[in-house]
Amino acid sequence: MPWKPPTPIEIYQLLPKTNCGKCGEANCMAFAIRLASLDAKLEDCPPLIEEEKYKGSYEKLQSLLLPPVREVVIKSPKKVVKIGGKYVLFRHEMRYHNPTAIAVDVDDNMDRDTIIKRVKMIEGFEYEYVGQKLKLDAIAIRSVSNDPKKFAQTVALVAENSSLPLVLCSTNPAVIEAALNVLNPPHHRPLIYAATKDNWREMAEVAKRFDVPLAIASPGDLNLLVSLAKTLSEDMGLKDLALDPGCIVGPGGFAYTIKAFSWLRFKATYDLWKHAGFPLIGTPISVWTQMSGDPKDVMLWEAVLATILITRYADLLIMHSLDGWVLLPQVMWRFQLYTDPRKPVAVPAGLREIGKPNEMSPVIVTTNYALTYSLVSSDAEKAKLNAWLLVIDTEGLAVDVSVAGRKFTGDKVAEIIKSAELEKKVKHRILIIPGKAARVSGDIEDATKWRVMVGPMDSSELGKWLEKNWTSEKIKELMGGS
Repeated sequence: MPWKPPTPIEIYQLLPKTNCGKCGEANCMAFAIRLASLDAKLEDCPPLIEEEKYKGSYEKLQSLLLPPVREVVIKSPKKVVKIGGKYVLFRHEMRYHNPTAIAVDVDDNMDRDTIIKRVKMIEGFEYEYVGQKLKLDAIAIRSVSNDPKKFAQTVALVAENSSLPLVLCSTNPAVIEAALNVLNPPHHRPLIYAATKDNWREMAEVAKRFDVPLAIASPGDLNLLVSLAKTLSEDMGLKDLALDPGCIVGPGGFAYTIKAFSWLRFKATYDLWKHAGFPLIGTPISVWTQMSGDPKDVMLWEAVLATILITRYADLLIMHSLDGWVLLPQVMWRFQLYTDPRKPVAVPAGLREIGKPNEMSPVIVTTNYALTYSLVSSDAEKAKLNAWLLVIDTEGLAVDVSVAGRKFTGDKVAEIIKSAELEKKVKHRILIIPGKAARVSGDIEDATKWRVMVGPMDSSELGKWLEKNWTSEKIKELMGGS
């Protein structure tokens, strides 16, 4: 039987039932409903965490809400990445949690300048997509030399020049130990990769001593992979594990890879098999050792394999290519896959800058529906506008729908004006709203005390509309001739 979330009633029975409101909800039942849908955390209830008399209830709730795929944390002093923590096999059952982390590699045979340049490229990778900044998550450091001292120096160099969490890649326990001595956990908590049938005991001892998560690699042999997971978790007492079933490209390789990842996630979420219930690691980087020929062909297969693995449940990818045409599809597809299918895709509400706006630049109002925001901002940029873009929270609804559903209201516009401190940024008190929101112009004026201009029906007409209507004469007229 697949994992099923506890009902709100089951959760409510274990809550304090004081209706104190400290969780931000009106009562404990409302909080129970949010917990059941995984939209809240147990830590949001202070009495449950702080009062000793609720300790037993807290532990029972933890068990009820525990995901069948364990959540594993890797971190640097400045950033935390969570992998795993999955509840369901299919996205329509409940949204996926903890988007697939993407790590790109460096190795200890690279010279200092190459390492720093590559680290800066990984760290600086960023692509803005529907109001979100899509980035890479970690750096994988590979020991090619098999020299503990050289690897430790490389790890120290990367740590000095990056804020990202690390994956330490070597099957030599002495090499991994040397690197961990440099990183000095718990400030850094890297993932160590990997334990195999030949070194599992030594790698387990290192992982236990430094309290870091450990990856298990058994390419092409799922029975051995699960057996090692059972031994390391039950006999060695390790809880933070990750599984790498291998990425094989040759004849039949793709079929095996897809089946292996699918089988492990099915066994974890449907059969609740605890020895498969760990994050899955995909290594598209392995195509570079399995293929030869034109590097662009190898890069293409790396991109193809990475996309497949994100879709087929990989919780962490280790990649080599840094070209935008390889990485952009991964971060964009990951963003789409990990949105909540129960809710429209939305961008954060707030104030944005288009071009270089000043105190007399127009203020354009739009909704936080991702597609609407994307169209308005891109049309404004194409028109080379210098403007303020005020994005209001319409719960991810487009303009016409949000107006009809009373999500595009004067109160919400007033709230954003206040939180963004817009009155300190512009001298005028004029808002430009979409043509489809014309009927709420009066409501907005009443709530904000700003004058409202009804703009064009389509944002593609913004440039021409502003050229005609945003004139000094019109501004003076709306501001009462001042």
